[in-house]
Amino acid sequence: MKAAMIVGPEQAEVVRTPAPDPEPGELVVRLEGCGVCASNLPLWQGRSWFNYPAPPGAPGHEGWGRVHALGAGVRGFEVGDRVTFLSYHAYAEYDRAQAGATLKLPAGLDPLPFPGESVGCAMNVFRRAEVSAGQTVAVVGTGFLGLIFTALAARRGARVLALSRRPFALDLARACGAAETIPMDDHQRVLDRVRELSGGVGCDRVLEATGHQWPLDLAGELVRERGKVVIAGFHQDGPRQVNLQLWNWKGIDVINAHERDPRCYLEGIQEAIQAVAAGQLSLAGLITHQFDLDQVALAYRTLEQRPDGFIKGVIRL
Repeated sequence: MKAAMIVGPEQAEVVRTPAPDPEPGELVVRLEGCGVCASNLPLWQGRSWFNYPAPPGAPGHEGWGRVHALGAGVRGFEVGDRVTFLSYHAYAEYDRAQAGATLKLPAGLDPLPFPGESVGCAMNVFRRAEVSAGQTVAVVGTGFLGLIFTALAARRGARVLALSRRPFALDLARACGAAETIPMDDHQRVLDRVRELSGGVGCDRVLEATGHQWPLDLAGELVRERGKVVIAGFHQDGPRQVNLQLWNWKGIDVINAHERDPRCYLEGIQEAIQAVAAGQLSLAGLITHQFDLDQVALAYRTLEQRPDGFIKGVIRL
């Protein structure tokens, strides 16, 4: 089979490698596509704690496709079922996964791209934020995760204030249900606008979804006393500093919304499948860029640069 391989910092190529056979309890999926995730940028960029080359197909972990083969003891799946699954080598024509880490996609989602892990991640972040009707919620960073969070929070009945440096992303946030959109062009101007919109008390919930220092600082200032700051950005480029004096004085809760339990991932993905299938959540307009398998390098460069119009990229097989 063909698989993409990261052979060195900011270097990728397509290689030929044996197609996998399923072990007992596993299935092999013929990939239709796999999302490109910002959490993998450190590997792509060549941080010192990674070794090269990466295994064929790595670090693809947002795959979907159709069941190609079943291992011994697998029940509940048939060859041809369309699925999304948890694995780590999905930048390839085939990948294998545990049957228990695989979820069926209903026929109503054909032929939509469905990077299940990333949508499930957004569902889990939303669950841990404990958003309720009537709250004022600031979303700092309206990328893929931030826009899904915006849509979920607005549907729950919260008043969403969407913040981004990109005008087109603010337009998408409004389409997803944001009540107000605020350009992130000046720290004090953002603070003044949010104070005006919140009657001077700040926001009940602030989602930080960028992974950068300034938005993290901003989140601590935007949240009201006894509110919650929900950290969903990938902070992987070095240590962070926070104004603990301010956070402590406000008595806020700080939630690191990243899950590591596979069961929680699967629960989030299942909730995402149900929400999209029921029309409660739409991914239309959020997957903006598609790349071929031999364009993994271009996909990561695009993710780094985030040109105008970019929200989420996927590799299509």
